[in-house]
Amino acid sequence: MARFFIDRSDWHDRREPSLYRTMSSDTRQTYPPLNTLKPVADDIWIVDGPVIRFRAFGIRIPFATRATIIRLEGDRLFVHSPTPLVPGLKAEIDRTGVPRWIVGPNRLHYWWIPDWRSAYPEAEVYLAPRISEQAGGRIDFDCRTLDQPLGYPWEGPIKTLSVPGTYMTEVVFFHVPSRTLVLTDLIENFEREKLGIVMRLMTRFGGVRDPDGGTPSDLRASFLKQRPQVRSAVETMIAWDPQRIILAHGRWYAHGGTAELRRAFRWILDR
Repeated sequence: MARFFIDRSDWHDRREPSLYRTMSSDTRQTYPPLNTLKPVADDIWIVDGPVIRFRAFGIRIPFATRATIIRLEGDRLFVHSPTPLVPGLKAEIDRTGVPRWIVGPNRLHYWWIPDWRSAYPEAEVYLAPRISEQAGGRIDFDCRTLDQPLGYPWEGPIKTLSVPGTYMTEVVFFHVPSRTLVLTDLIENFEREKLGIVMRLMTRFGGVRDPDGGTPSDLRASFLKQRPQVRSAVETMIAWDPQRIILAHGRWYAHGGTAELRRAFRWILDR
């Protein structure tokens, strides 16, 4: 396998919780206002969160974060890749509905799940494969695993699809009523003006620079052994014909979702 572009195994350094605090110098790298619900379509919101930092080549690189909240019948909330649950956001959430499911969609997106679970102990936590391995003692409570094609309580309004890789499996979701596809790291789309010099170079060579954001080069390598399954999953997403695509990192796509999928995944569709 090709050497990883980023050492993702150290994405969340459990010894340094300060990495998850937003600093004033990070403002231009995020999507203010932060930690508040932003409407996307009927019954779906995003929450732009703070910068986290990961290690690459011995330095810490800033990475903006984003959660997605979907409301289903009965004011039940589906919380995808949660960001910090600050008091103001919690008040908004409580006015919007009741978190029923808290989802970690791949092995890297788990850090704030314990905080949400503490605030909403009746919610069920669903984790992608290998999160427990990555998180260590931070996830010390019972969870369900996103390891089946069917049988989830949100089925109907939300479709669930696994995209398997040797490093990680990402589970993607499609909100049928709004035709919104929710991805995490399968597509990253960093805007040049929000980046420092080092990150500009890394995103360019990693294939994740707006307007041609895509799957990071290290993750592409991790999908090679499952190429048929990954291609089939991409074709399923295209068949869903999403109007928009929400991403966890960088500029998300408010329009033309299907075309963006064909562009971003040409590395596997054209081979």
